[in-house]
Amino acid sequence: MNAEMRDQLAISSIDSLLENARAGKMFILMDDHEGETTGDLCILAEHCNDSAINAMLKHARGLICLAMDKERATTLGLNYSERLFDSPRRSAVTISIEARAGITSGVSAKDRAQSIKVAADPDYGASDIVSPGHLFPLIAVEGGTLVRAGRTEAVVDLAKAAGSWPAGVICQIMNEEGSLADRDFLEAFAKTHQISIGTIADLIAWKRRRQSIIKRSGEIIFNSSIGGKWRMIVYVNTVSYAEHIALIKGDLSSPEPVLVRMHAINIMTDVLGEQLSGRTGNEIQLAMQMIADEGRGLIVMLREPSPTTISDLVQRKAAGDETSRNEIRNYGVGAQILNDLGVKNMILLSNVQRSIVGLDGYGLTIDGYRSFEQGKNNHV
Repeated sequence: MNAEMRDQLAISSIDSLLENARAGKMFILMDDHEGETTGDLCILAEHCNDSAINAMLKHARGLICLAMDKERATTLGLNYSERLFDSPRRSAVTISIEARAGITSGVSAKDRAQSIKVAADPDYGASDIVSPGHLFPLIAVEGGTLVRAGRTEAVVDLAKAAGSWPAGVICQIMNEEGSLADRDFLEAFAKTHQISIGTIADLIAWKRRRQSIIKRSGEIIFNSSIGGKWRMIVYVNTVSYAEHIALIKGDLSSPEPVLVRMHAINIMTDVLGEQLSGRTGNEIQLAMQMIADEGRGLIVMLREPSPTTISDLVQRKAAGDETSRNEIRNYGVGAQILNDLGVKNMILLSNVQRSIVGLDGYGLTIDGYRSFEQGKNNHV
């Protein structure tokens, strides 16, 4: 986010946002994704009441959801179901719920506030909720915004940092035409309702100063048929225990932008050579050759943490779903690896140019893009 935009919106610091959240005040969390700014009206679940729900219904107009951490979701017996929400850009949603007792129809502001209390308060358990209902739970990934820069993770991170129940209520802010509010609308909304605004990027930066979820677990120098000598560092995610690889060529410490390939490993394309739209199956080899020609750069290869990654992939393909689960929003681990290696400015090796959520929270800047077609043309 540039300085002009910050001045326009009078962005609150995370410490200030936390102070307001602890006091039971509502706040706006702003998300800059794919070049579009959207915002959610939020309140910590511990402080949510019927007045807050009514304000969300009346002014924000979006779908009201309860974001919680995985531990709380497990306690309630809630599991993420791909059949319910299988878009890779969506948060992990569960079946809808509501309180077993203390409500009438379940749809009123008072009833929804009661359902939120029962779902979020540690004094209640799985026997105190029923499904389906009028409340939509979302499960934050472990590691929060340092793993996935989403609104679900952001409000749960803030709840934990505030010492509150690990849950928050979020509602996307819509404009009067029913579309997602842009930054101009968010600015006017915040001023009208005297609500502070915080950004996911700032939250990532705030967390990064206090927590890291990656560590080095091994390092070697090896000779490859592509580009000769490479330095390989293995990183482990201390939350999911998945291991990731950084392949490094040359000195990364000089101030010039570094040629970087962020690569989500896919066994079908990378190992078996399956041809998919937008994937050639040899991106890693092409990236190695382009970086070798440059004399300087790195490839970060990211693995899915799930032990059922391959079977999940096969099941999706059998169902005709060709989308990738590794979306750019989930590259927080890769950003931490870049931080560890001292990278600040980079030229991204990719055929697709897109905004990466929360990137400035890591002190990283994309100075440009280089496509694989450019690399191929240099070797014809």
